[in-house]
Amino acid sequence: MLTLAIGLAAAGACCFAGTVHLQHRAVHQATTGPVLGLPAVRTILRSPGWYAGIGLAGLGAVLHVLALTMAPLAVVQPIGVLTLVLTVLLARTVLTRAVLAALVMSVTGVAGFVALSAMTTNTALPAPDLGSAQWAVLGAAGLAVAARYTRDRTRCLLLALATAVLFGFTSALVRAAAVAPLSGGLAALVIAEAVAAVLAGVWLLHQAYASGPAAVVAGATTIVDPLSAVLIGVFAYGEMTPGQLAGMAVPGAVAVAGLVLLAREVPPTTEPTAPARRKRREGPPRIAITADTYPPHVNGAANFAYRLASGLATRGHDVHVICPSTSGETFTEVTGGVTVHRIGSLRTPFHPTFRFCPPWRAAKAVPSLLAEIEPDVVHTQAHFLIGRSAVRAATAAGVPVVATNHFMPENLLGYGPLPRWTHGPLARLAWRDLVRVFGRATVCTTPTPRAAELLEHNGLHRPVMAISCGIDRAHYAGPRSEPAGAPTVLFVGRLDAEKNVHELLEAAAALPPEVRVELVGDGSERHRLEALAARLGIAERVRFHGFVPDEELVRAYRRCDVFCMPGTAELQSLVTMEAMAAGKPVVAADAMALPHLVRHGQNGWLYPPGDVTELTRRLAAVLADEQTRTAMGKASLELIAAHDLGSTLDQFERIYLDIAAQPMAVALQR
Repeated sequence: MLTLAIGLAAAGACCFAGTVHLQHRAVHQATTGPVLGLPAVRTILRSPGWYAGIGLAGLGAVLHVLALTMAPLAVVQPIGVLTLVLTVLLARTVLTRAVLAALVMSVTGVAGFVALSAMTTNTALPAPDLGSAQWAVLGAAGLAVAARYTRDRTRCLLLALATAVLFGFTSALVRAAAVAPLSGGLAALVIAEAVAAVLAGVWLLHQAYASGPAAVVAGATTIVDPLSAVLIGVFAYGEMTPGQLAGMAVPGAVAVAGLVLLAREVPPTTEPTAPARRKRREGPPRIAITADTYPPHVNGAANFAYRLASGLATRGHDVHVICPSTSGETFTEVTGGVTVHRIGSLRTPFHPTFRFCPPWRAAKAVPSLLAEIEPDVVHTQAHFLIGRSAVRAATAAGVPVVATNHFMPENLLGYGPLPRWTHGPLARLAWRDLVRVFGRATVCTTPTPRAAELLEHNGLHRPVMAISCGIDRAHYAGPRSEPAGAPTVLFVGRLDAEKNVHELLEAAAALPPEVRVELVGDGSERHRLEALAARLGIAERVRFHGFVPDEELVRAYRRCDVFCMPGTAELQSLVTMEAMAAGKPVVAADAMALPHLVRHGQNGWLYPPGDVTELTRRLAAVLADEQTRTAMGKASLELIAAHDLGSTLDQFERIYLDIAAQPMAVALQR
C-alpha cells in the first residue's frame, strides 16, 4: 500500500505541475497588473487552457486523496516537491549546471525524506486534535493580509505561502476525515472546512499567478504545503514524534536548499506572454539610464554613466538618468541635455563620499519614474538597489533592458570592517546575486572580454557582449602644458584597499630621490597612505591632491612622465585609458583587465601583483630613458584608438535600436 501511495502522489504532482503551467499562462494572458480583477476573471473563464488546468488539478486531487488514505501525511505531502521540478521543465528553462544541481538536490532530498518518514511514521491515526490544526488558518490569513501591503515578487511569495498553508491544512483535514473515527456531524464539518480552504487557496493562488512567475508560486507551495501538513501531522495528529521529525532534518534541508537554488536560477518569467509594450515612437529611442553611482560620485562606473548619457544626448537622443541624489531630497534637473532624476539618498558609513538610496525608497521611486518617463529601453549600470528595481519594473512592463556590469565584489568588500577570511564566501554570494538580477536582462554587456569571462564563470549562462567604456581621446591629448621638472609618477583613482597604492609608495622609496609621486583621488586608505609615506621618509616627494576639477586632472596627465596602476580589481580602468589618451607610458599590475590595455614592452610594462621589487625596476627603467618613454607614449595613443567613445556610442545605439524594434520575447530569445 505504501508503494502504491507514493506512486499516486507522484502522479498527482505531475498533474499539479501541468495545472501551474496552464493556469499561470492563462492568468498572464488575461491581465498585465499584479491584481486579478473581475474583467481578467471573465477573460480567464473563456480560456480553454485554464479549463484544461482545472481538469488536471481535479485528477491530481483525486490521486492525492487516494494516496492520503493509504499513507501518512509525512510520506505523501513531501512528494509534492516534484511539482516545482516539473514546472521548470514545462517552462522550457535552460538546464544549466546550477539548475541541474538544484533538481538533483530536490529529488534526492525528497527521496531521503520519504524513505525516513516511511520507516518512522505511525500509520495509525487514533484521535486527531482538529482544534490545534486551526492555527494554520490564522497563519494563512496573516500572510494574505501582509501581501496586500507589498508588491511584485514579495507579494507573489506571500500569496503563494498563504495558498500553501491552506492546501497543507486541507490535506490534513482530508487525512483526518478519511482515516480517523469522526462522528457524522464532525466529519461533515471537516469536509465543508476543507472545501472552503481549497476555494480560498485557489483564489489566492491565482492572485499569486498575477503577481509573479510560476517558479516562485510552485516553489513556495511545494515547500510550505508539505511542511505545514507534516507539522500538523506531528503536533496535532501524533503521526510522528518531534524527535523523529528532527532526524529527517538533513534530507529535508537538502531538498529545501535545492528548491531555493532552483527558484534563484530560474528566470522570473519564461512565457512569451509578457505585457505588450506600447508602440514605439518615431525617431531615436527614449533611453532611461539607471545608475547606483553617478557624478558627483568619482569612480569608473559613475564616469562611464555620465559619458554615455551626455554622448547619447549630444546625438539627439532623449536621455533620462535615474540615480541617487546628492542629499536626502528627491529632485529632477536637466544638465547638458540629460534629464537627471535624483532619488533622496543616505550616506554610507563605510565610505566618506558614496551615497545610496535605501531599498524602500528605490523600490517605490524607480517604478514610478519609469512609468512617467515611458522609455523604449532601460540601460542599467548596476544590480544594486536602483538597478534591481529598474530591471524588475522594466521587465514587468515589457520594456527591454540592457545591463552593463562594472562590479567586482573586491571593490566593495574593501570598504567594510569584515575580516579577510569572510571576503571569499561573501564574494561568491555577491556574484550569485548579480547573476540573478542580470539574468532577467535582454542584453548583458561589460567593458572587457576578461570581465565577460568573469560573469560567465560565476553563473551567467548566456553570452555577454564586451563593449569598451570608451574614452574622449581629444579631451586628454595635447603637449605637456608645464615645463619639465622632476620625474613624476602619477596615480589616479580611489585611495582604497584594492588599488594597492601602498605598493607604489614602497617602490617610490627605492627610486632616485628626485622622483616625485602624485596621487589624484581620495578614499578610505588615504590616512594610512599618508602615514606610510612618512614612515618611508618620502612624505615630501608624495603629493596627495584629493579630488580635483577636470581641468586639473587633464593637466596632471599631461605633466607626468609615467602612469602607474597597481590595482588588481580593474574591470577596465578608465583612468589608465585616460593616461594612454594623454600619450603616457603605463606600468600596471598584471591582473584582471589591465593586460587588455597595457602591452608588455610596447606601451608600458606589466609586473606581478604584489612584487614591489619588479615594480620599482620597471618604473626606474621608464623614467631613466626618455626615448623609451616617447616610444611607449606613441604606442599608447595608437592602442587607445580602439577605445574611442564614438565607437562605444555606436555599438550601444545599435543595441537599443535592435531590441526596441521587436517584442520582448523575441529579444530575450535572441
